[in-house]
Amino acid sequence: MIKVGTSGFQFKDWKGSVYPANMQNKDMLAFYEKALGFDTLEVNYTYYRLPSAKTSEGMVRKTSDEFEFVVRSNKDMTHEIWEDKARKNIKDNAHIFSEFKEGVRPMMESGKLGCVLIQLPSFFWLKKDNLDYIRSCRERLAGIPLVIEFRNKSWVKETTFRFLEENGLGFCVVDEPQLPRLIPMIPRSTSDIAYMRLHGRNNNWFNASREERYNYLYKEEELESFLPHVESISKDRTKAFIFFNNCHGGFAVNNALMMKKLLNIIDDFTPEQKRILMRIKS
Repeated sequence: MIKVGTSGFQFKDWKGSVYPANMQNKDMLAFYEKALGFDTLEVNYTYYRLPSAKTSEGMVRKTSDEFEFVVRSNKDMTHEIWEDKARKNIKDNAHIFSEFKEGVRPMMESGKLGCVLIQLPSFFWLKKDNLDYIRSCRERLAGIPLVIEFRNKSWVKETTFRFLEENGLGFCVVDEPQLPRLIPMIPRSTSDIAYMRLHGRNNNWFNASREERYNYLYKEEELESFLPHVESISKDRTKAFIFFNNCHGGFAVNNALMMKKLLNIIDDFTPEQKRILMRIKS
């Protein structure tokens, strides 16, 4: 089963293009599923603040039984884990994992939690202490499938893929600008969950603001080039998630709908989807 969605859904610049201009935030998730036609969502607010069980319960209630969430790890689990500026000593942050797990509990109990994405920073490189830390993530989030996204090229080794397979961890295939330190697209899957995250190809990646970094709309021929990779990583896997993180201006919605059509998940766009696609392009 292949599910396609976007990395986040509540963006100010989606109002008037993706969403009606007067739509309230509380109504966006239902619209995302029913009008846009997506059956999965990568929840990204959890990077900036820990998830709350109340918010998770509300998201579960607003979606159908077939809908699945992927939840991104909090920055205190990945980016701000060191005691010192030299990044040599990792904090005792076990309590953060406990709070995170409690926050996604309603998604777990409803069967709507597809996995948790552990997105590691570009300055998290391959070494023993970091391998041990990834193992600790798995232990602290026991019972939740995990997918690891690396941002440092030092991890591009067969030993990394063996490590992930041995520990039951998924590998996040990424597409992003081919710049020093960033990971190239490597179509591999290392667990029952295949995962692809498409960030866009804005070469101003390191100098742009967070919003501008993802200002990139994939062309149809670029999306078509991903199809063999999707087939490769999803073969013999229980599930495959594909998320578009090029959320600037609603581009992620445009590309996610196009990808669903290219994968024959849908035969054609609905009248509502066509109207939204026209608004995004204009």
